[in-house]
Amino acid sequence: MNFEMPDFSLALPEIWVLTMAAVVLVVDLFARGRESAPAFYLTQFTLVVAAWLSLEIQWGADAVTFSGGYVADSLAALLKLGICVLAFLAFAYSRDYLRQRDLLRGEFFLIGLLGVLGSMIMSSAASMLTLYMGLEVLSLSLYTLTAFDRNSRIGTEAALKYFVLGALSSGFLLYGMSMIYGATASLDLAVIAQAAASGQNGLLMAFGLTFAIVGVAFKFGAVPFHMWIPDVYQGAPTPVTLYIGTVSKVAAVPLFIRLIAEGLGPLDANWQFMAVLLSVASLAVGSLFALVQTNIKRMLAYSTIAHIGFLFLGFVAATPEGMAAALFYAFAYALMTAAAFGVVILVSRRGFEADQIADMKGLNDRHSGFALVMLVAMFSLAGVPGTIGFYGKWVVLKAVIDAGFIWLAVVAVIFAVISAFYYLSVLKAVYFDRVDDVEPLQAPMGQRVVLAANGIAVLLLGIFPDGLLSACKAALAG
Repeated sequence: MNFEMPDFSLALPEIWVLTMAAVVLVVDLFARGRESAPAFYLTQFTLVVAAWLSLEIQWGADAVTFSGGYVADSLAALLKLGICVLAFLAFAYSRDYLRQRDLLRGEFFLIGLLGVLGSMIMSSAASMLTLYMGLEVLSLSLYTLTAFDRNSRIGTEAALKYFVLGALSSGFLLYGMSMIYGATASLDLAVIAQAAASGQNGLLMAFGLTFAIVGVAFKFGAVPFHMWIPDVYQGAPTPVTLYIGTVSKVAAVPLFIRLIAEGLGPLDANWQFMAVLLSVASLAVGSLFALVQTNIKRMLAYSTIAHIGFLFLGFVAATPEGMAAALFYAFAYALMTAAAFGVVILVSRRGFEADQIADMKGLNDRHSGFALVMLVAMFSLAGVPGTIGFYGKWVVLKAVIDAGFIWLAVVAVIFAVISAFYYLSVLKAVYFDRVDDVEPLQAPMGQRVVLAANGIAVLLLGIFPDGLLSACKAALAG
């Protein structure tokens, strides 16, 4: 066999992030006592450059390297751009929160960068081996971040649950991949797609597909594999919850698109039915259980489950338009969730966690700007017209109806109406409930600017969504 030298230039975004993660580790080692400022700014610089490299090198490209295990294309470029932007937001919101709790250490940014690296590897996966490697790098980072506050009993408990269930789901996914490999004698997703189209070893492929769907559904948090989400969202430090609710959710999209939609696309009649069940169950459980929550982090956790149900509607359509709608919805959900958790982080302060809906009482009296961003975020999550959340629901429902699943669109609309209630309950606390002691809220200028930009993006992308939607369609068309 002749060894072909890989084209390392195509993987420059990942190489850059990995190199800078090592730099952050070393720099932070010699910067003790400075609240990890060099690590923070180096991390943000790394994400900006990684986003630029992804677009510059991979957008419009269609090249495979590393013996067929790595693909550089427009889909990978768009996913990496979104992941870098969301990680940038998560780190920007987290700095003051961590400083107030004596958790501001360079390791937080280092582990977060490694999670970004795993997400980027998944985005460019052209084989099951690469996909699984990226998934495990991301998962190990998330387990560690969940337990980052070592003095928190609830955080440690959440991390342990997350680790055990995550390991179980990874086992299911790996078992499914092994069956697919046994049926096709290849790890290459393109070869697997050809074998699936030919009907080769159909029964073994079907079993492998089932186990793979279970593993993918867990990573998304779809019902009935959602048990970890409420506990992890509540137990993890709020910046970590923001990271899990945004970066990891977008990173799960290539796991489905690369493995299921592309690799096992010819078996769509099999996985489409399973996607319908996951979608309906997630919509029902997420919307109904969120109604009775008083903890805002648990409420947003069940809200996440309901939104995963909407995202799966795009997968159900099993068309390029449906996949583009799902990708658009993932970006939309992550952006508006980042805004909501950003407000929760900025309302929190030393010795006080704003983790109850009641903690939002009188927010408009304490800081009208924070209240306005929360209003935009809740309206967008509820799907009010004029926000990115409304347009995300619209394109997903349109794709489902075009695919002939009118009844499924009706079910989704019903649960969307139900979900509006718990979002409005947050706004009731923000604008109509009063507190006796009205203490003005303070936040660093940088975080206020980031929060304002986040809220404006939710509005502008709702009013002018064509650019992002066209980019999603172009990425999948390529």
